Amino acid sequence: MPCPITRSYLSGEVASLIEARQAMAEAALPAGVKDGKRPLLIKGGIVLPIDDAVGNFPVGDVLVEDGRISAVAARIEAPEAAVIDATGKIVMPGFIDTHHHQFETALRSQLAHAILINDGRPVNASNYYETVLQKLSLGYTPDDVYINELFGGIAQLDAGVTTVMDVSQIHHSPEHSDAAVEGLRDAGRRGVFGYFEGWGDRARYPGDARRLKQQYFSSADQMLTMVMGGEIYLPGYEEAWKVGRELGLPIALHVVGTFGMQPTFDELGAAGLFGPDNIFIHMTGMSDAGWKYAADAGAHVSLAVPIEMHMRHGTPPIQKALDLGMGLSLSSDVECTMTADMFTQMRALMTLQRMAVNEKALGGAPNYPDLMQCADALRHATIEGARGLRLDKVTGSLTPGKAADIILLDAGALNVAPLNNAPGAVVTLMERSNVDTVMVAGKIRKWQGQLLGFDIPRLTREIEASRDRIFKATGVERDLFAF
Repeated sequence: MPCPITRSYLSGEVASLIEARQAMAEAALPAGVKDGKRPLLIKGGIVLPIDDAVGNFPVGDVLVEDGRISAVAARIEAPEAAVIDATGKIVMPGFIDTHHHQFETALRSQLAHAILINDGRPVNASNYYETVLQKLSLGYTPDDVYINELFGGIAQLDAGVTTVMDVSQIHHSPEHSDAAVEGLRDAGRRGVFGYFEGWGDRARYPGDARRLKQQYFSSADQMLTMVMGGEIYLPGYEEAWKVGRELGLPIALHVVGTFGMQPTFDELGAAGLFGPDNIFIHMTGMSDAGWKYAADAGAHVSLAVPIEMHMRHGTPPIQKALDLGMGLSLSSDVECTMTADMFTQMRALMTLQRMAVNEKALGGAPNYPDLMQCADALRHATIEGARGLRLDKVTGSLTPGKAADIILLDAGALNVAPLNNAPGAVVTLMERSNVDTVMVAGKIRKWQGQLLGFDIPRLTREIEASRDRIFKATGVERDLFAF
């Protein structure tokens, strides 16, 4: 469902250079890797499995067979395998983003200064709820949904994010829903389709969940799974929860005090309606009772720490979730306001938690929580996300038997060398340029810094055309130097 190709800011020379680099990267794949028929041995890397039972290896190997990890050890003999030399690379599971509105990719940085809802001040007249959800989103055609989903997906692949929960609040018609699934699928990574609301006469949420599940998610052994959106600030959320549980789907929702959700949230908790199938996003401004209901039910918490601080959701409740022993994962949320890479998320998580703890220590508090360590931040960006999405038996760690969702990070790069601490380097020094190689289910999607299998110049033209159509259709001005 591609959009028409129109003008691009990429010059012909730049586009040709990108294509040449991609071709060179693909040609440089080790013998036997491209066809995927031989086992693959990732050899001599600094291996961070994020699995205590497997252990870390300052120099180690990972063997991949039939798209799965078959062995992790200090040395593996596999003469029949194609070999990837991982010398100087940190080998670890791909990152997992548990909350990303990929349909907003064409709106990147449009609301760089925005807060969540209108507070009456002129400077905040352009705000997320009114400008994006109630205005710009209404200009999307199914073609726009598709290219936004696809472009956002491959951009995160480039950053080492191998699994996402896409919160697609763009279901204005069944065709919009189909386009969201197809864009998510065509990006070629592991995806959880979050079926949330839409607007207009042709919107079929939540009932169309039954068709979508049967049409796209009937198999338990596939790259895409499904989550039901159940926003409690919207009328009729009870039906969404009912349909989701009827279909055996996890139920995800934004939980934000600024939307006045606390009383409803507490009532649901008191009624025993929370469960381990719930994914609560943000969890800002909730009562102690609400937190206890959520923790006792085994619900999962997804935080988008930079966005929560930036857009006035409330203070990210990192310590609250940790103190209650809840599963806690990280999410990028909205690219109209902030970048969608997990290095940003990990640093924000760790520095904010440590700031709060350090303030207590400096203030003379007799007791205060432990300071978060880099290894903790890595777990929240990988295996904890997999647990929250019910994918921990499939991905989230380099555990033999799991899918080969693996990234290689360049530890010899100018911004990292010399390497002294592997988790520390990933969390405190690295960014997306350090993502050298990305593999999903054993298939190499990025190699030596170049994405494979996508015509990036063409897709860039398509996302630009989508942006232009959306702004024109909704009458929103695009000002490159807006305050």
